Amino acid sequence: MTTPQHPSPPPSPDSRDRIYRSPAGVVGGVLLLALVAWLGVDAIVVGEGRTPWTALAVMLFLAPLIVAYTVRPAVFADEKRIRVRNPFRVIVLPWGRIASLRSGYTNEVVDEDGTKYQLWALPVSLRARNKAARQEARRTAGDSRGGTSGGRGAFGRRGAGVATADGPQRAESDKAVDELRQLMEAHEGAADASGGVTVRWAYEVIAPAAVGAVLLAVLLGVG
Repeated sequence: MTTPQHPSPPPSPDSRDRIYRSPAGVVGGVLLLALVAWLGVDAIVVGEGRTPWTALAVMLFLAPLIVAYTVRPAVFADEKRIRVRNPFRVIVLPWGRIASLRSGYTNEVVDEDGTKYQLWALPVSLRARNKAARQEARRTAGDSRGGTSGGRGAFGRRGAGVATADGPQRAESDKAVDELRQLMEAHEGAADASGGVTVRWAYEVIAPAAVGAVLLAVLLGVG
């Protein structure tokens, strides 16, 4: 007698997401949160009069904003849609509703109606772009000389005398946008990649920051 087998539950759609975020932004945000917490707790413990309440209001106001602009931003992409988590909004765009992905002084996704949404998780670094362009120029110059030099940069990381397997040198944020463009081109015509664009405000960030701002204004107002 065979034992009936129960099918395993399907994986969560988010488990297949490609996630893009700024490591430097996350690290900077964590450090800022630690600094605010250290100074705030110290003021609450040793402060006198209204100082503890003022410190609490400042922490309540600053902490959500730091999280919003550093730790929170992320871009999630799968075969159906792209989900952009910006500081104060979450935008979900099916691939079929995206007109283009732009990479200039900022990285943006543009829907069919022409509305632009900035990708906060993929900040543009002109310094990184210039560095990648210089590395690519050195590599191209080395290739044109027939690979006679064994220096790094022009011939890949190990002086192999060939171009890197990843293609031309690109800044990290530009590489991420290139991958998103490839996903869009691969899935924009799929039946399950259609639907409407949804925008949700991040009240979990806005509400505590607003409460902290009001409390701080009251404390400063009463002198």
